[in-house]
Amino acid sequence: MATDPIHQFEISRIIPIEIGGLDFSFTNSSAFMVATVAAAGAFLYLTTSSRGLIPSRLQSISEMTYEFIASMLRDAAGSQGMRFFPLVFSLFMFVLMANLLGMFPYFFTVTSHIVVTFALAILVIGTVLVYGFWKHGFGFLKLFVPEGVPAVLIPLVVAIEIVSFLSRPVSLSVRLFANMLAGHITLKVFAGFVTSLGALGVAGATGAILPLAMTVALTGLEFLVAFLQAYVFAVLTCMYLNDALHPGH
Repeated sequence: MATDPIHQFEISRIIPIEIGGLDFSFTNSSAFMVATVAAAGAFLYLTTSSRGLIPSRLQSISEMTYEFIASMLRDAAGSQGMRFFPLVFSLFMFVLMANLLGMFPYFFTVTSHIVVTFALAILVIGTVLVYGFWKHGFGFLKLFVPEGVPAVLIPLVVAIEIVSFLSRPVSLSVRLFANMLAGHITLKVFAGFVTSLGALGVAGATGAILPLAMTVALTGLEFLVAFLQAYVFAVLTCMYLNDALHPGH
């Protein structure tokens, strides 16, 4: 179990709950989702509660994060996109904090499960569809008919655009899930090499130097990936929300 790279993703029940034959148990995944929200909320509250005219370092981090997401949203969707700022900011903070918490030993990485990342992706695409039809009515369907396409090619182009749109939640969720899953498995494998070789005596400990160095390097890389995946998720969300605001190509 100590060297099994898959065991870290196992979901276990903390509080078994069954209603009408359906499993609503509170699991370790549920616990870390709550912890993610609590940690993100506590960080933002504690770093901005003083509202100092001269910000502290932590307050500066919060303000920079706010401006970073706001600038990203304005660049992708224009000033009208700011109405979606709470959604994009919340998604970015949740994914980032979940990724970072998963880097701690014996913690659970909720973004390494496709059911979690797919739920977030469906939230984004659902928002695009609901707002798009609410704001533009059937005019939202112009999203699937690019301007300047010859009439004879419209059926083919529309089919391609529809398939592309339907693939968005899949690509959005799989990208995040696969990166976090692969990274943590790789880390566990190299850490397992260190443990196994270290138990073989002096010769084994000498041989463990290389996998130990790789483990340290991969840990640093995974912290970078944790931020990059949150950034990619947020920037793609902004691009998709732009389609809801401006469905015409």
